[in-house]
Amino acid sequence: MLIPTHLNRYYLKAAKVVTADAVLLDHVVLVEQGKITAITTQIAPEIEVIDLGEHSLFPGFIDLHIHGREGCDIMDGTPESLETISRSLAKHGVTGFVGTTVTADWDVSIQAYKNMASAYQKGLAGAQLLGAYNEGLFFAEAHKGAHNESFFLELTKQRFDEIYAACEGCLSSFALAPELLKSPDMIRYITDKGVRVMLGHTDANFEQTTQALAHGACGGVHIFNGMRGIHHRDPGCTGALLMDKDAMVELIPDGIHLHPSIMNMVYRLKGADKIALITDCVSAGGLQDGRYRLGELPIVVEQGVARTESGSLAGSTLTMEVGVERFYNLTDASLVEATKMASLVPAEFLNKAEQIGSIAVGKQANFALLDKDFSVQATICAGKQIF
Repeated sequence: MLIPTHLNRYYLKAAKVVTADAVLLDHVVLVEQGKITAITTQIAPEIEVIDLGEHSLFPGFIDLHIHGREGCDIMDGTPESLETISRSLAKHGVTGFVGTTVTADWDVSIQAYKNMASAYQKGLAGAQLLGAYNEGLFFAEAHKGAHNESFFLELTKQRFDEIYAACEGCLSSFALAPELLKSPDMIRYITDKGVRVMLGHTDANFEQTTQALAHGACGGVHIFNGMRGIHHRDPGCTGALLMDKDAMVELIPDGIHLHPSIMNMVYRLKGADKIALITDCVSAGGLQDGRYRLGELPIVVEQGVARTESGSLAGSTLTMEVGVERFYNLTDASLVEATKMASLVPAEFLNKAEQIGSIAVGKQANFALLDKDFSVQATICAGKQIF
């Protein structure tokens, strides 16, 4: 334990401190009552210093899109599963996550939302649940990916309202296929509730995607995956998302879902402010190869790659610190930019950037302590060590 549980005021001294703007050398971060109150080279002698040696202090990572870990799935709908996921994420530098559903029976889905609403209000022992993400039910069969089309439904205001009510204020994101909507006004109906509409598992063309963005949709689910791709005479959903200056795109940086050159292309087109690195991790994360389930769908993991029995990629077994390291090493992005995509950009997406998402004075003391090979040595949330 680096930080004694009774300590509420202390300095963290690190070889590198990665802020949203720079990598600071040999600085200390002052933590008081769970908040950052100074970032400096000057140390007050009466305050205890916790020397982190050659390790680097990163902001706590935020995973906007995750289904499960260590044998547990968001769709289990139990407090025990959410606690396991929370504790597992803390081992990987994550201080906040958005619990993400997958297409399943309606009643199972509603129970998953109610379970997340309870955890959102009560808190968890590890990484904190920052919201609920509907990724399921309202998708196109052409790009269903690891979603069971037998449960697909037409999106109506009544169905959205039932999901929204079950979440009790924690519904942050809602994915849909825009071409299936009877009216694009449905997007405005959702966004007026303060919920972000994401486009995914869709066969929408360029025009349909552009129209959905104009009506309030704000981005794309795991870019390129689960959507119509780019053709030189049909830019598709992917092309529309990449060319829209305001659209934020999720990106799975495992080197499997996207070729490194494509990851770099997305970076060059969108820039560090409009990419959120996600894991899309499933229940097999942290476990050995074998047979698992994603919601109610059987999946097979071989050499760490999760697929459905028909061969479609089914999420990942990626962790956030590995994702940041891979994006940094496989693209032109700087360390500051790669880190920002896994911390500040997600915080901004959730409208929580004033409280979390970067190492800055006034924000919550959320940190990931990494060594030179990006292995997580400790994770701190609100000034308390959670791993």
